[in-house]
This record gives sequence, C-alpha cells and structure tokens, in this order.
Amino acid sequence: MIIWIASYPKCGNTWVRSLLSAYYFSEDGEFNFDLLKNIRQFPSPYFFPNKINTVEEASASWIPVQRKIKETKKVYFLKTHNVYGAYQGNNFTSPDYSLGAINIVRDPRNVITSLMNHFSINEEEAFKMISNVNRNLRDRNDKDNYATYSFISSWDKNYRSWKITKNLNKILIKYEDLENDIENTFLKIIKFTNEIMRKTDEIDVKKLKKSIKTTHFDLLKKREEKEGFEEAISSSDDGKTKAFFNLGRNNDYKKLLKKETIKSIEELFGEEMKELGYI
Repeated sequence: MIIWIASYPKCGNTWVRSLLSAYYFSEDGEFNFDLLKNIRQFPSPYFFPNKINTVEEASASWIPVQRKIKETKKVYFLKTHNVYGAYQGNNFTSPDYSLGAINIVRDPRNVITSLMNHFSINEEEAFKMISNVNRNLRDRNDKDNYATYSFISSWDKNYRSWKITKNLNKILIKYEDLENDIENTFLKIIKFTNEIMRKTDEIDVKKLKKSIKTTHFDLLKKREEKEGFEEAISSSDDGKTKAFFNLGRNNDYKKLLKKETIKSIEELFGEEMKELGYI
C-alpha cells in the first residue's frame, strides 16, 4: 500500500521526503541524499522500466503498477505531483491502493519564484504554468519516453483534487508551517503516518529532532554544492545545472515579483488563498 506525499511542484515535497526518509529509513535520524531512494517519485522509470510510448499508455499503467505494489504487502512512501483523479479515462490512484496522503501546499506567490529558478523560466512563463489547468509535467531528458508523465493541472486544481477526495486518509501540511514551527508540524506528520501504518511504537523524539536538524535548508544547500543533487535539472539556456535548494527563507515574493503578477495570482486563486490564510 502507498502513502502519497502529494503536492504541486516546488511546494515542499522534497523537504517532507527528506524528513520522512531520515526518520523512517536511518538508524539515528542522520539524513543523506541516498535515503531519498526509499521514497521515490511516481510515476518514474523505476516503476516503468520499459519505454512508455504515449500519454494514454502512461495513464493506463498507473493502477496496474500500484496493484503490484499492494501485492508486496509492504508500505511505500511515494512522491507525486499528479492530481488526484482521472486522466485520459484512467484513475491516478484509489483507496484500494492508498493508505493515505500527505498533501503539501504553499503560497502560490512563492511557488512562482521557485518555478522560475527550477525550470529556468521568466515570471510570465511561471504564471502561465501555475495557472494552466491542462498542464502536464515530464522529464525533459526522457525525449519520447512518457514514464515520468504526470498531469499536474494548475496550482488550485492540484491542491483541491487531494483536499476534496473522500475515503482517503489525508493530512494537509502548509509549507509555511514547516518553516515557522518545524518540530510540531513534523510531529503531526509522524503521528499521522504511524496511525495509518498502525505502528504502535512510541515516537522517537531524539530521532525526530535529529531528522529536523540534518534536513535544515542551509545544510541541504551545502550538501548539494558539495555532492550535487540528482533531482536538480539543467537550464534550457546554457545547459548548466540549476541549484535545487536555491533561496530558502529568502524566497520572498514581495521582493521578487512584479505587483501586477502578485495581483493576478491573488485574483485567480483568491478563494483558495483565503481558505488557506494566505490573504
């Protein structure tokens, strides 16, 4: 069965994966990048070793692969940016294969600035991306292989798809709560995952704190500079790899975005942003 770590891109998915992998897959909570291999992205070539030729073939493969995962009788944490729902007539997932979901959301005004760096796009292109209800995502290095194909839609549709789904255990985590109260927010996540996994062990507070300490943004940034990070992607302009861990708390839309862009985001996503306390 699967526990999803679900979010729109650049909303804190990798941060939560890092925390969870340090807590559940290390002996003492000491994080390193190799631990992330315990929480893989879905879909990805790891699950689809043979070439996927079309979007239709990709979406038709999602449930059969999850059925095989369920047959292992193990619990898998999986990262995804896909919406919860059907695409091309095929469901992305269902409660039959999912124990639950950690849905991570972030202020879209700061998501845009992260998208700009990660995908080497300008402000206008980032706004088009975050507002495109038909948006998909696929590794640009895959060329004609659709093994990484995800239907992410727009920021609001992605968030709502996981929020409104019924019959699925889920927890909503705001990126800003991770920034402002990491210990209590991560404790909340661990309590949730332990409960749906029916783990009766007491929470290892020492290990939890070590997981938090060793996944601090500054440490991750330094580790990437020293070791590289395989999830970073190359710029389409010069081919150089862009830093995955870029600004951290310095990612402040008030200093980085045009007033016109901020206004457009607030008008487009006003309902969701009010609901989440962003405006």
